[in-house]
Amino acid sequence: MSRAASTAAPLRDPAWLGRVFWLGAALVLLWPMLVATEFKPWLLLAPQSLEPTLRFAASFAPPAIGSEFLALVARETWRTVAIATAGIVLALAIAWPLALASTRVLSVSALAGRMAAGPFALRQALRWALIALRSIPELVWALVFVRVVGLGPTAGVLAIALTYGGMLGKVYGEILESGEGHAAQALLRIGAGRMQAFFYAVLPANAAELVSYTVYRWECAIRSSVVLGFVGAGGLGQQLDNSTKMFAGDEVATMLLVFIALVALADRASAWLRRALG
Repeated sequence: MSRAASTAAPLRDPAWLGRVFWLGAALVLLWPMLVATEFKPWLLLAPQSLEPTLRFAASFAPPAIGSEFLALVARETWRTVAIATAGIVLALAIAWPLALASTRVLSVSALAGRMAAGPFALRQALRWALIALRSIPELVWALVFVRVVGLGPTAGVLAIALTYGGMLGKVYGEILESGEGHAAQALLRIGAGRMQAFFYAVLPANAAELVSYTVYRWECAIRSSVVLGFVGAGGLGQQLDNSTKMFAGDEVATMLLVFIALVALADRASAWLRRALG
């Protein structure tokens, strides 16, 4: 009986003191951030905010289903997918050369151990170029290109291409360097070229992961292309912005439902590709 009592679970969590300490430390660190951002969620319930919000939300029902409007939504939805796809294709054209040139596993000078100074400096410069591309959000690029090429999908395509080119190039390089590199080094040692080592050794070992990440980024690009429309980069987002400014809640509701369906379809397509490659 005494032995059973001695092995019984304690009534108090033995780690409660540490958890309380870390929770308090997190609150202490979070509070200045909330103050700096003027985070006041209770303002959403203020009468001057709540009344127009409820009135606008009530206008969502029923959604707009006019044939002319639905044709416009279908056309802009297709344009949104086209913006994302074209942007990703251009991003690949940026990402692959930079990733291959900045990857150590394909470096001939690194076969002896320490990479030569020239190739090392070049690879560092290319890595910084990838950092610069992905550091600037696609929304900022879109604002720049809207000023340069005017309103329309071209600005969205270029914005996605630059930002996603930096993202894809960085992750491609990490995937290639984290994989098994002995086969590529063996090919380079017997005189094979860098592209031969890539296509016959590095790519087959990492193809599934590379394609999976690329499809995921294409799905993200579809969401980004809608956001870019709010700054005049065309597509479904630009029409959504116009309807929001006109307080046309029924049109907003229709486009939101279409956007949800679009993202769901993109998610299913990416999941199917991952299963096919897995």
